Amino acid sequence: MAKAVAGELVLAESASPMVLESSVYFPPSSVRKDLMTVGDRQYTCPWKGKATYWDIRLGNTLLRNAAWSYEDPKEAAHHIRGHVAFDTSVVSVLNQDR
Repeated sequence: MAKAVAGELVLAESASPMVLESSVYFPPSSVRKDLMTVGDRQYTCPWKGKATYWDIRLGNTLLRNAAWSYEDPKEAAHHIRGHVAFDTSVVSVLNQDR
């Protein structure tokens, strides 16, 4: 079981997260997308492809580019399509499987 928390708000929770390069990726259905809007950061991973960054709105607080996903990943990363990972410097990610 893994959980992503900011303040006291649970942003994602899943019994089937994926761990890749030390990041916990949450399935799309387990993420509070209603709190997220597309961020402005741009990054392309050589083997995963173009990342989509997400801002997270917590009341009056905006956590800029605090999460990312690969909406159209390269073939090598197809298994994380749409999954969301969080920046652990601003979001607490607890993974009991680690």
